Amino acid sequence: MSRRRPTLSGAGGADVDVDEISESFSLLDVVYANQFEGEFIGQTTVEETEENFYRGAPPKWLNFHISKLAEADGTGSPFIKRDGYNRLVKLINKRRKGPGTSTLKLFHQQGCGGTTLAMQVLWDLRKTFRCAALTGSTLNITKVAKEVVHLFTAGDQYSLNTVLLLVNDEFILDHLQDAIMEEIGEHQLDIDMPVVIVLNCVRSDHVVLEKETLYKEKEEYQIKDVILKKTISDTEKQLFDAKKEELNRKYGDKVKQFHGFNILHTNFSPDYVEEACAIFNKMDRKNKPLKTRLAAFLSLLNAYVPGSYLLETQCLDFLTQGNPIYDDRSLDDQMQPFSHLVITFQRDRRCERKVCMAHPMIAKFCTELMAAAGVTRSDTARNFLTSFCSDDVPHCLLGFVKDMLTKREKIQVKRPDGAQEHREKRRTEHDNLEKFSKLILHITKMEDKKQSVSVLKVASNIFPSNALFPQALARFCYGELEDYKEAETWAQRAMERDPKKSFIADTLGQVHKHHLKNKDLRAEPREMLQLAQKAIEAFEDEEQLAESEHKKNMTEDEKAKVLRSLNIRGHFGFLQVCNILFNQLVGQNETWRRVLTGNVSLGSVLHSLGDNKVFRFNGLISHLREKVEKKFEFLDTFLTFSQSVMKKDMAYVSAEAAECYKKYVGDSAPKNKDKFEDILQKLKEKLAVTSAGVLSCLDRSFPAEVKLIAGWWEEMCQSKNVSTQALVNSILAKIMLKNMNMTTCSSDLHTTLRQKKPLSSDMQTEYHMLALLVFWPTDDDDRPSDLHQLIRQVKHSFDHDYQTILRSRYLRPVFFIGPGRGLNRFVHRRKIEIFWTKDALLDSDTNWRDENIFKDPTVQNNLVKLEGVVRNYRLYATFGGTEIELEANRRDGLWKSGDVSFYLGFTINGPVAFSIEKRLQITAGPPEKLKLETSDCDMDSCRWTKLEPEVRRLDGIKTYSLQSHGGSFECGVSSLRWVCQEPISFSYQFCSWENHREKPACIGYMPAGPLMDISLTAGKPEEVYLPHWIDTESATSDMFTVLHVDACGDSVQQVSELTPRHVKLVRPTFSPNGVMFRMKLGIPVKVYHDVLIFKTKKEFLTLHLYLVPPDPDLQEKVVIGESSYGSIRIPKPNPEKSLQILEDFLLKSDADVAEISPEKMKLRYKRRTYFEVFLRNVDGDFKLQLQTQNKDRVEEIVWTCTLRKAMQPLH
Repeated sequence: MSRRRPTLSGAGGADVDVDEISESFSLLDVVYANQFEGEFIGQTTVEETEENFYRGAPPKWLNFHISKLAEADGTGSPFIKRDGYNRLVKLINKRRKGPGTSTLKLFHQQGCGGTTLAMQVLWDLRKTFRCAALTGSTLNITKVAKEVVHLFTAGDQYSLNTVLLLVNDEFILDHLQDAIMEEIGEHQLDIDMPVVIVLNCVRSDHVVLEKETLYKEKEEYQIKDVILKKTISDTEKQLFDAKKEELNRKYGDKVKQFHGFNILHTNFSPDYVEEACAIFNKMDRKNKPLKTRLAAFLSLLNAYVPGSYLLETQCLDFLTQGNPIYDDRSLDDQMQPFSHLVITFQRDRRCERKVCMAHPMIAKFCTELMAAAGVTRSDTARNFLTSFCSDDVPHCLLGFVKDMLTKREKIQVKRPDGAQEHREKRRTEHDNLEKFSKLILHITKMEDKKQSVSVLKVASNIFPSNALFPQALARFCYGELEDYKEAETWAQRAMERDPKKSFIADTLGQVHKHHLKNKDLRAEPREMLQLAQKAIEAFEDEEQLAESEHKKNMTEDEKAKVLRSLNIRGHFGFLQVCNILFNQLVGQNETWRRVLTGNVSLGSVLHSLGDNKVFRFNGLISHLREKVEKKFEFLDTFLTFSQSVMKKDMAYVSAEAAECYKKYVGDSAPKNKDKFEDILQKLKEKLAVTSAGVLSCLDRSFPAEVKLIAGWWEEMCQSKNVSTQALVNSILAKIMLKNMNMTTCSSDLHTTLRQKKPLSSDMQTEYHMLALLVFWPTDDDDRPSDLHQLIRQVKHSFDHDYQTILRSRYLRPVFFIGPGRGLNRFVHRRKIEIFWTKDALLDSDTNWRDENIFKDPTVQNNLVKLEGVVRNYRLYATFGGTEIELEANRRDGLWKSGDVSFYLGFTINGPVAFSIEKRLQITAGPPEKLKLETSDCDMDSCRWTKLEPEVRRLDGIKTYSLQSHGGSFECGVSSLRWVCQEPISFSYQFCSWENHREKPACIGYMPAGPLMDISLTAGKPEEVYLPHWIDTESATSDMFTVLHVDACGDSVQQVSELTPRHVKLVRPTFSPNGVMFRMKLGIPVKVYHDVLIFKTKKEFLTLHLYLVPPDPDLQEKVVIGESSYGSIRIPKPNPEKSLQILEDFLLKSDADVAEISPEKMKLRYKRRTYFEVFLRNVDGDFKLQLQTQNKDRVEEIVWTCTLRKAMQPLH
C-alpha cells in the first residue's frame, strides 16, 4: 500500500505535516487528519474488517474510513450515528471556548456501543481537532502529559491545535489535567485555545443507572454528560433497519452471524441471544471436547470481566494440546460449531491477535446455559485456571483473572428520602463495594460457599507469589464462613507473599476484629482481650507498613505517578476494635467502663471483675485510652484538612472514630479537680480539644454547643501560661461563632497575637494559618504585614507537620474571604456548603476540586471576588500594596495570560485561588447617559453606520432583516452593532426571557438587555455588540455575561468588552443571545427604564403608567395587554437617569383632584405593576412627577412630564 505522510489539523484549518514525529507517540493512538487517504485498501481487507466489526469485534479506525468511502461512491450508507452522537459533538465544540483543559464524560453500559460512539466522534472530528486515544499505561502521568502537549504543539507556533483525547480511566483525570498544564507552563507557550478536551469513556452498568436516575430530576440543558444504554430509539431503529437491508444485499446469509450488529438491531433482545446460542443446547454434557471447554472459558471470562480476551496463540495451544495434526487448522475451523460466537481481532500489526465472545450478552447467556447443563461456574473457573494459568501467564491475562476473582463492584444503593435518613445511611454503610467479586458472589449464591473457597484456593496455589488471591480467600473465610482460624492462615500467607504492602496486612487485623465482633457476649473477658490484642497488634503493624511505603514513594518521581495517599485503615481498624471491646466488656460489667477510661487501675478492681487472669492484659489496657485519643485526633485532623483525590472519604470513618473517642476519652472524669483540667475534659466531650476539632464544629455541633466551646477556650486563655493551642483555638472558635451568626466579644486580634504569642517559625501550622488570616490586608488596613513572610512560615510549618501524611491528598479549603469586616470576613467552608446544598443536615462531602459550588448565586453573594493577573501560567495578586503569587485550585484556570478574578480560600498550607475567570475590561464611555434607542452616542459614534431593518410580520411575530457590506454598523431598531470584513446578511427576532429566567444558568442573574434570536444567512461578523440597559456606574465588569441558548440548553458566555450601552462578543456563534447581569448582595443595581403611559376607556380620565426596561418583547406585551382593553398609548419622553432596582418610587401630580394608587411602588424587574392616575374633573394641563425616596425619606425628582387638556376624554 502506498502511504501519505501523516498530517494533523491546524487551528487555522491548514493541515500540518508531522511525519518526523509520528513515531514518537508510544502511549497515544493518534488519528491523523489524512489517515488512510491515498492508500490502496484491497477488497478482501475491506470485507474482513467490516465483517469482523459487525460480528462483534472492537472497532478500528479503518471501519470508519471504509464506511465513508462506501458512502462517497454510493455503495453504502453512512456509519450509524447513535442518538448521543450529535449531543456529544456539540458538547465537545462548546468546550473549545473553555479553559486549557476540560473533561466530558460518556457513560455507557457494557456491549451497547459506547466505545464505538466515542471512536466515531474522534474520527469525524480529526480534521477539526488533533484526536488521539490513550492506549498505553497510565502509571507515568508525566509521560502521558508530554505526549499530549507534543501532539498539541506539533508543527510551528501558528498551527497549534486542541487535542481531543479519548481516555477510559476516570481516576487519572485531575492528575492528568494538572500535569498537562504544568507541561504547557514549562514550554512557556502563550496560548488562546484549550490544550486538550478529554473525552472520558466510562463503562459501568451501575453508574449509568445512577446517572439516569439523577438526570431524571434535571432538564436536558443541566446535563453535562452523555449516557448510552442498552436500548435503541425509534430513530435509531430506522437506521439499523436500513443498514440491515444493505448488509443483506452485500453479505447475504453471513449477516445471520453478525451478532454484534444484530443484537443492537433487535434492541438487545434476549430471544435473539438465546437463538444465537442454541448450539450449546446440543453439546455433550458428559464428554466435553476441548473446543466446548474453550468456549466455556471465553464465556466465563467475558461475562465477568468487560473487555477481556485470550491470545489466539494460547487458544491454539490449548486446542492442539501438542498434537501436530491440528497445527495447520485455523482457530475458526477448530471451534466449529461455536465459531460464529467467537471472534478474533487485532488492533494493529504490532499487537497479537486476540479472541473473545461476539458480545457480552452472548457470553453471559452461554455461561448460564452451561451452568444449567451441569457445567458450573466453579468448574469452569477451576478448569480455566489449571488450563491457561499453569505456565507463564501473560500480564494481561493475570489482570483479567484478578478482576474476575477479586475485583469488587460498587453497590447500587437507592437514596433514602430525607436528609437525616441520608445521613444515617452514610454513617452505617461501612462500604460502598460488594463483599466479593461478582463471580464469587454468583458461585456462592447459585452453588455453595465451598465452591467459592475451592476456586480461590486453586487461584492461590496457581499464583504462588500473588497476595490478592489468599487475601480474598481470607476475607471469604471470616466474612462468609466465620472460620477465623482458616481466615488467619490465609491472611498470614498473603502477608508472606507481599510483606511490605499495608493493604495486604490489613486483612489479618480484619480477621481478628470480626472474630471479636462475633464473639458470644457471654465469653470470658480474657478471651475478648486476647482477640483484641491480636487485632490491635495487626493494625499497628499495618500503620507502620503504611508509613514506610508512603515515605518510600516520596523518594520516587512524585509528578510521574498517580500516587496513593497514606493508608489510614490501620488507625481506623484500631479504633473499631477498641469500640467493640468497650461495648462487650462494659456490657458484661460496668466496672470495665472505669477501667477502660483510665479512672481506676485494672489491679484495683480485679475482685469486682471476678477474674484475676485478665491482669496479664494490663499493659494493653493501660495504654488504650491514650492511644485512642492520639489516633482519633490524627484521623480528625487528617479528614478535616484533606480529602481523597481518587474517591470520596466515607463519612462513617469520622463518625465511628468519634464514637470510640467519646467512650474512652470524652466520658472520663478529669484526673484532678483543677479548673483548667475540668474545662479541657469538657472540650474533649465536645470533640473540640484540637484545632481540627474546633474547625469541625459546624459539621457536628449545634449553635449552643459552639457557644460553650468558644466560652471554654476563652477561659483557657485566662491562664497565666496560656498555650499557643489555647490562643489559636479560642480565636478559631470565635470565627466559628461568627459563621453561625452569633455575637462574640470584639478584640484587636492583631495586638492579641503579637503580644501573647509573637510569630515564630517553630510554632504549629494552625497558628501560622490563623496569623495569616488575621494579618491578611484589608482595603483600610493601616498596619502593613509582611505577606511573603507570613506565607513562607505557613508553608514551612506545613512541610514540617503535615506534608508527609497529607501528600497525595487534596487539601480542603478551611476559610474564604467574604464581604464582612473583622472576624465576619472569614467564611468557613461548611457555611458555603450549606448555602449550596440548602440543607445543613447533609454530610460535608463537597468536591471542591470541580468548583461547581462557585456557580451558585448564593455562594457568590457571600464571597468577595478579587482581582489578579496571570503571567506565564502563574497567578499574581496585590494585597496591601504587596504582590504575591497564589496557588491555583485548578491549574486550567491559568491557561491564558491576562487579568482575572477569583475567590480567595485558605487551606492548612496557605492561600489558594478558586474559580479563576478571565476579567472583563470596561472601556471609557461618555460622561452623560443617553437613551438606549438612540444608541450610545459615545466617542466613537462616527464609527457606526446606522441601518434600518426590513420588517416582516408572520403570525404576529416580527422578523427584522439587515444586510451590509464590510464595515461597522448599527441597527436603528435594536441598537445591535456588528463589525464585518465582507458582505453579511442576517435576521433577528425579539424573544421572551420568561422561559429562561428560572433555569440554573440564569439563577442569580437578571436580564440586562433584549433577548435576540439572531440567524445568519450569509457572511460572518468579526464582532457583535449586544445592547444592554444597565448603568455601568453602578456595576462592576464581572457582573455581565451573555446567555447563549442552543440545542444543548442554556449556558453563559463571557463578554470580550463592556461599554456603557453594549457588550462585545468576538467571533460569536448565533442563537438566542441576551445580556445578563449578576446581582450581588448589598450592591445597588441601576437600570435605564422607559415610561409607558396609557389612557383607558373609562368614563373619567384614568391613566396607567408603567416603568419598563427598553426590552421590545416586554414592552410589546404591555402594549398588547392594554390595547386589549381599548387603552391608547400616550407617547412621552423617558427618564434620562437610571433607576435603582428595589428602591421605592412615588408618582405625584400638581392636580389637586388626582387620585394616585399605589402611594408608592418598589421597582422590580420581575413584577410589571403600574401606577393608576384617576382624575374626575380636570380644568387644564397638569404635571406628573416620578420621585424616589431614600432611607432618610428624602425625595428626588427623576422624571416629569406635562399632560395637555386636549387629551382628556369628551363627555
